[in-house]
Amino acid sequence: MAREDAPLPDPEAAGPRITDCRVAFPPLQGADSVVKEAGMLEFIRQSMTLIAFGLASPFGVNAGIEESKYQVVQKLGDGIEIREYESRIVAETTIASTGTDMARSEGFDVIARYIFGANQKKQSIAMTAPVEMAQVGTTIAMNMPVEAQNGSDAMAMRFFMPASYRMESLPTPTDSRVKLVEVPRARQAVMHFTGSTSDAAIAGKARQLLEALKTSSWNAVGPTSAYLYNPPWTLPFLRRNEVMVAVAAR
Repeated sequence: MAREDAPLPDPEAAGPRITDCRVAFPPLQGADSVVKEAGMLEFIRQSMTLIAFGLASPFGVNAGIEESKYQVVQKLGDGIEIREYESRIVAETTIASTGTDMARSEGFDVIARYIFGANQKKQSIAMTAPVEMAQVGTTIAMNMPVEAQNGSDAMAMRFFMPASYRMESLPTPTDSRVKLVEVPRARQAVMHFTGSTSDAAIAGKARQLLEALKTSSWNAVGPTSAYLYNPPWTLPFLRRNEVMVAVAAR
């Protein structure tokens, strides 16, 4: 029986082919596919960052997490320094709560959903550190990628956006409780501490900071607040915490 010849390959089929001793490739994918691929690569990058963060964070290491940049103006001793922060953009929310832990958790969740895609562009935004806690209704310290303010029955929390963003490039939140705000540069006195981040512990460290400033060349010009760089599961003695207050030269 005569063998049927195999069909010749389609010269227009997808895949590399040789033409005039040069490799010719099929037409490039459409723009939508390129955008989707870029989005997937960004998703993978952020996922790997979160995995690294999860593995290292119990030991006080915020692997792959951007922190706000600042210049040290002066070191005062006892772990206190004067810092200059540039202006930053924040995503903020205010949560009514009778408990600090409840307010922290709910405030964090509201803004976390924004940076994980609860916005009009469904765009993910990289995580930053630290979290700031201060009193509602007062001037907030500027330039921390996340900020939380707690009063007697409410807390305002802020995530500070990565430095690469401008207000016009940030996606609009779909949750009306999330506001995008640009805050100006600030000069702050900051004192480092480890261990507990309870209200009592933070208040005690804030008093120490204000007392130390009385014998310095700087005046406190606003309320105190706390910067928390690590998640709750970090070993307490490895946590990086700070209390701060805005200052002006005497």
